[in-house]
Amino acid sequence: MMLSFTLFAALIVDHFIGEPKRFHPLVLFGKVAKKIERKLNHGSNRKRFLGGMLAWSLLVLPIPLLYVGLTLIFPYYLLVIINVYIVYWAVALNSLNVHGMKIYNPLQENDLTQAQHYCGYIVSRDTSELDAQAISRATTESMLENGHDGVTATLIYFVLGGAPLVIIHRLSNTLDAMWGYRTEQFNYFGKFSARLDDILGFVSGKITALLFALLGFVKGNVTTVGKALSNAYQQSKQYKSHNGGWVMASGATVLNVCLGGKAVYFGKTVQSPQLGEGEVVQSKHIKGSLILVKQATLLWLLLVFISEIIAISTGILIGQVT
Repeated sequence: MMLSFTLFAALIVDHFIGEPKRFHPLVLFGKVAKKIERKLNHGSNRKRFLGGMLAWSLLVLPIPLLYVGLTLIFPYYLLVIINVYIVYWAVALNSLNVHGMKIYNPLQENDLTQAQHYCGYIVSRDTSELDAQAISRATTESMLENGHDGVTATLIYFVLGGAPLVIIHRLSNTLDAMWGYRTEQFNYFGKFSARLDDILGFVSGKITALLFALLGFVKGNVTTVGKALSNAYQQSKQYKSHNGGWVMASGATVLNVCLGGKAVYFGKTVQSPQLGEGEVVQSKHIKGSLILVKQATLLWLLLVFISEIIAISTGILIGQVT
């Protein structure tokens, strides 16, 4: 029962406390990453790529190795506390909700300037010229994609690989967010982190898309499950991020909304393929996407809990038979 307990406890702490105000491990990690990047990101393209590999290794690998070392000397109850803290540190459900509502509320009050301002915090594009519909689209996409990167992926990987896999995924995802751009500065240096993040997000992305699809069934729309998974499979092939495409296409289908379209990244206009199907995205879908992520989180917790109950019951039955 420790898997479901750890996840539940971490989410409770995240709900009531939120992100650490004075000291957040990812903030310190980001500062160290910037210093290492400045030292290693120079020279030929090959040297930049190798520098990116070295930077990832120096930044990410020591922490899970330290955790493994602690498991050899710490008592069980301390490891439980550490596990709860690691999941709490990695999960960002409270933060996701706060950022999403900071954009949703101004849109409800027709305060476009405020909505543009806060939208700029969560997307890597120019938001100063976005109208309400474009802000709603950008935010809904971000809530769904980051709902995977910062919430469900953490919960999934704790079950699949424990705290070490959670640490590796979260730190790799952070480096991808910092370096995973096809710009002159990061095209080669950030390539290793970006590709590794794609690999790490492959399984969790599919599971998250499935959780979203199953929520359509839970809500009473049986056909939504097939539509969501079909759109995720087909539309992700055209999208720039395979994992993000799966998550957003499935989530958008369940929300009955169509995402994608034109957006400006670093001064370049990019035409994204359609994700999902349904009506034109509106501000209400920002709140809807947040609710969907929360429901997917609860569904995963329920599935883990049921699995543990079955495992315990099966073990008891086997013991009685033998």
